[in-house]
Amino acid sequence: MRATLLSLILATTALPALADEVNIYSHRQPELIQPLLDAFTKETGIAVNVAFVDKGMAERLVAEGDRSPADLVLTVDIARVEEVVKAGVTQAVDSDVLKADIPAAFRDANNQWFALTTRARIVYASKDRVKDGEVTTYEDLVNPKWKGRICTRSGLSDYNVALTAAMIAHHGEDYTKTWLEGLKANLARKPEGADRDQVKAIWAGQCDISLGNTYYMGQMLADPEQKEWANSARIIFPVFEGGGTHVNISGIAMTKAAPNKAAALKLMEWLAGDEAQKIYADINNEFPVKPGVERSELVKSWGEFTPDSLTLDQIADLRPAAVKLVESVDFDG
Repeated sequence: MRATLLSLILATTALPALADEVNIYSHRQPELIQPLLDAFTKETGIAVNVAFVDKGMAERLVAEGDRSPADLVLTVDIARVEEVVKAGVTQAVDSDVLKADIPAAFRDANNQWFALTTRARIVYASKDRVKDGEVTTYEDLVNPKWKGRICTRSGLSDYNVALTAAMIAHHGEDYTKTWLEGLKANLARKPEGADRDQVKAIWAGQCDISLGNTYYMGQMLADPEQKEWANSARIIFPVFEGGGTHVNISGIAMTKAAPNKAAALKLMEWLAGDEAQKIYADINNEFPVKPGVERSELVKSWGEFTPDSLTLDQIADLRPAAVKLVESVDFDG
């Protein structure tokens, strides 16, 4: 019997490997990807099972070894997918379709992982209390004028660690440590919650600006309870001094064990194609990686920006150093 999504999320045992199915271990919340998987199943007849694995994905795959039922992993961050690859639990996928649909900058040179979407790490700013042009760079977040005015989630969250790694790449570890100390000094409260909680805090007057990912604005506007929060803030695309706006990815890789390899490849190629990329754009309000697929009208309304020139590999390689710095300044304390 095919397992339901709920049972898969709650299950402590491994996913069953069944014929004509694909099993996914996902860092992404199931509700964000379910519309895509439903569309794939409708088109191909191939069922997709998802297990939400928030932490320890690489360790889980190593422990399962060749017995792992997982065909694919979906991640929320370049460092997360690199972590799985470096654990030796993925395999190269040589696909002309993926190479044609996904630009080289958004896939591994050895075909171990492929980006499916991109998102910018931006600033949410109060429409009432922050003037246009008040914040233009990530470096400016340590300006004393923001003291007691910034909210953010944990400094050890994947998204903030990636931003910190990018800061190291631009300015070095000494500068970044000072930057983290200055950012911490400007916080209105201890880091807590997720990105949407920071926008709620702006709405409630607890802070004036926060760090967040672009697509959360679309999610809040679609939620009757959270729409008011979203309408209290606007999106600003800061840049690094001498660089552009920090961009991260959601990525996919095939596991080494992959019991349903052919079906898994079909899903990977489908997710990189026009239909899936359009769903990503319209429903999740993310930036498609396939050239020529338009952003949603809502995303277009947020404005244009110049992505930073750092490579994804540079950001992933500096993740350990970024984590060490965040911990050294006791950012969440």
